[in-house]
Amino acid sequence: MDASSLPPIESLTYEQALAELERIVTALEHEEHPLETSLALYARGQALLKHCRRLLEEAELKVQQLHDDGSLEPFATDDA
Repeated sequence: MDASSLPPIESLTYEQALAELERIVTALEHEEHPLETSLALYARGQALLKHCRRLLEEAELKVQQLHDDGSLEPFATDDA
């Protein structure tokens, strides 16, 4: 996995960023890389994680704005 040929993180959707993060974790766990490559992959993984968290926080804020009183309602589960 060559981090230099990957798209900018800011342009990725949540799903794209999460899929790439999963590929990086798999590559770091199961493949041998030179130290510099491993460090670059780790750094990209950290940036992807930060991007995913930011996107989730933005989605949560949008959901909160949908309610008149600003409160969040828990999602209904099959157990309920």
